[in-house]
Amino acid sequence: MPKLRKSAELDDALFAAKPRKAPPFEFVLDVLSSVAPRTHPMFGCLAVYIQDKIVLLLRDKRTSPEDNGVWLATTVEHHESLRREFPHMRSIKLLGKAVTGWQVLPVDAPDFEESALRACELVLARDPRIGKVPGARRAKKLSRHSKKTRAGTRN
Repeated sequence: MPKLRKSAELDDALFAAKPRKAPPFEFVLDVLSSVAPRTHPMFGCLAVYIQDKIVLLLRDKRTSPEDNGVWLATTVEHHESLRREFPHMRSIKLLGKAVTGWQVLPVDAPDFEESALRACELVLARDPRIGKVPGARRAKKLSRHSKKTRAGTRN
């Protein structure tokens, strides 16, 4: 019987749930809680969705720490007006382009928390400058069976 007990202890250890890491910049999710944001892991970060739009990405990683902070899902045409509200906002270096649609409110900026809270206010107000509807997923290729069926119906 002792062997069974050790085996059960090993099984428990193998299948024990890994404790969940707290989301980065959790205060952002707290502020957005009234609109029931959904979150999904994305590239080792946490993507924040409001209804059908991705609005923010929360990043706090060891690699490329200069890009840690709150990423805003926006487009190039909104950069100028958003930069007036967020003077430290910039494109994300990690993405490798001089200008990207995504913009970061860097965690090392002196006004980071204030800027992140202001971004939340804009999201709550449904400001059209923040948020993107993700592109439609690519249609799955037709299986051989469905190709044969379609070919048979053309006769």
